[in-house]
Amino acid sequence: MENKNLEPLQYYTLIEQAIQYIEANVQRQPELEEIASSVGLSEYHFQRIFTRWAGISPKRFLQFLTKEHAKGLLNESKNLLDTTHRIGLSSLGRLHDLFVNTEAVTPGEYKSHGMGVDIHYGIHLTPFGKCLIATTERGICHMSFVDNNEGKAIDNLVEHWSQAKMIEDYKSTAPLVTRIFSDRQTGSANFDRLNSPLQLHLRGTNFQIKVWEALLNIPTGAVTTYEQIASKIGNPRAVRAVGSAVGDNPIAYLIPCHRVIRKSGEFGNYMWGSARKKAILVKEYGVMSQT
Repeated sequence: MENKNLEPLQYYTLIEQAIQYIEANVQRQPELEEIASSVGLSEYHFQRIFTRWAGISPKRFLQFLTKEHAKGLLNESKNLLDTTHRIGLSSLGRLHDLFVNTEAVTPGEYKSHGMGVDIHYGIHLTPFGKCLIATTERGICHMSFVDNNEGKAIDNLVEHWSQAKMIEDYKSTAPLVTRIFSDRQTGSANFDRLNSPLQLHLRGTNFQIKVWEALLNIPTGAVTTYEQIASKIGNPRAVRAVGSAVGDNPIAYLIPCHRVIRKSGEFGNYMWGSARKKAILVKEYGVMSQT
């Protein structure tokens, strides 16, 4: 019998294992029973859990993983950086990241490494495993996914804000995590959020800020390439620099660097694991497929 009390982290662990198995065997197109067996579930229970979590069936996800499908997404997204509002007001809940306000710091603040800043942080469960989120009085300053080493994730936060005062504060960060991920889970719109958009407290060079703002303009369910971003920000030859800026993204998921793939159609690497990148993309694809 299916365990209806599975925790979110257990669901994600199963999905990640299934994704890794499918990816390793995609060339021979494994059957549903084989994939289910690889994660220790019956065919029936795996189908239910995967479809409930991803919004699409395992079979459709197998198609999603192919390079040709990725190319198709790119073809559908030719002008994606100019189509921020193409889905309309009814989807503001799902596309809340497009309404995030970004606030770049001054050169002096950038060099201060957070001196005089109080940072409140917490680690929470999400549909994609644990995440570490941190905030200042000006907004969300850091978000990363956490696997087994929570201490390493916190050390990485401290490294980027070495002079700031760190305060463990789950009560203040929990509502943010709920808000960020519940929108994507349900796809529901909440028009009140227009009056209080999420704030991001970004620290980066002018070039990095331009790249991160371009990432924020990629609609849910769409993908782009490093080359397209470089052209959009007016530096078509700066593809490698764009790649570096994407890799330096300090706020996972909200600044959707997971929506950048290679022009060949390959999904490419991801700071928090290629399986997690595919899981996020397939979740977004599943939500958009239901609209």
